[in-house]
Amino acid sequence: MTVLVNVIVTLGMLYVVPAGLRLIDPAGLRRTARLWPLLAAPGALCLWLPRGLPATALAALYAAACLALAARAPVRLLRGRSPGRAPAPPEIAVATALASPSIAGTALVAERAGYRLFGFDLDILALTVPHFHFAGFAAALVAGLVCRAVRDRPATGLSRWAAYSVPAGTLLVLLGYFVDDWAELVGAVVLTGGMWAVALLTWREIRPAARDRGTRALLATSAAVLVATMLLALWWAVGEATGIVHPTLTWMAATHGLGNALGFALCSVMAWRRLTTDRRPPDGGDRPLTADHPPPAIRH
Repeated sequence: MTVLVNVIVTLGMLYVVPAGLRLIDPAGLRRTARLWPLLAAPGALCLWLPRGLPATALAALYAAACLALAARAPVRLLRGRSPGRAPAPPEIAVATALASPSIAGTALVAERAGYRLFGFDLDILALTVPHFHFAGFAAALVAGLVCRAVRDRPATGLSRWAAYSVPAGTLLVLLGYFVDDWAELVGAVVLTGGMWAVALLTWREIRPAARDRGTRALLATSAAVLVATMLLALWWAVGEATGIVHPTLTWMAATHGLGNALGFALCSVMAWRRLTTDRRPPDGGDRPLTADHPPPAIRH
C-alpha cells in the first residue's frame, strides 16, 4: 500500500495542485503555480525516505509552502467584498481548495517524524495526505468550477448545493476523525452527495458543451469514476460505524484512492484546463475564479 499511496501523493503534489492553481487564478497565482513543483519536490522526495530527521525536514519545507498557500484563502474571501455580503459558493469551494494542502502537509510532517499527531495511527496520517490533496483540493476546486460554469441555468441550485456540500463534507470528515466513526459517516454522506452532484452536473451540463472529443472523454471519465469511488467511500464509512463487512484500507487505496486520483482529479483538471483555454477571453486576459471574474459560462 505504501508505494501506491506515495505515487498518488506525488501526482497530487507535482501536477494536480499547480494545475489547479492556474484554474483558480491564472494571473494572480501564476508565479505560485510555476514554482509549486519546486516547492513540492521536498515533499515528494520525503515520501520515499525512511522515517527520520531528513524525511521530516523535507516534509516541513513542503508543509511551510502549503501553509503559505492556505494563508491566501481568507484574503481571497475578503478581497473586494461589500460589507454584509456572504461569500458565493464557488468562493467557499476555492478557499477550501487553497486550505486543504496545509492539512495534508501537517499530517505528512507528523507521519515522517513517526509522531502520532492527536493520537492517530501513522497509517491514518499517511492516508490523510492524499485525502486532502484530492478529496480536499481537487474535489472542492472542481465543485467551484462546475458551480460557476452553470450559473444562470436551471441546474444552478444543484451546483450551488454541490459547491457548499463538498467543502462541508470534507470538513465533517475531518471532524469525524476527532469524534467517532458515526460523525465521520455523516461527513462521508454529505461529501458523497456533493460529489455525486458534481458528477451529474459534469455529465449533463459540462460534457455536452465541450468542443472536442478528448475533453468530452475526460469529463465523462471523471463523472463515471466519481459514482463508483464515492460509493466505495460510503461503504467503508458505513462499515467502520456499524461493523458490517467493508473494504480494508489497502483495498480502498487501490480502488477508491487510485480511482479518485487518476480517474477523477487528473481527468478533471486536464479537462478544465482544456475548457479554460478554449474559452479564454478575446483580449487574452487571465481572469480569476471569483464572483466578479468567473470563467466564461459553458453554453449549449
